[in-house]
Amino acid sequence: MQRQGALKRQKERARQEKQREKTANKLERRKEKDTRDTHAPGEDPDIAGIVPGPQPPPVD
Repeated sequence: MQRQGALKRQKERARQEKQREKTANKLERRKEKDTRDTHAPGEDPDIAGIVPGPQPPPVD
């Protein structure tokens, strides 16, 4: 019967560790979002930095 209690404690520790990792990742993503480069107002971020004209041929 003690085996079941040990398994339960082990599962609970694993669950808590996973939750700590998720929280840390969430905080890291939030920091990265705050420091992300912002584009000039009115500039579409999807096409920012694209140079019009002929494009170089794709590398084989």
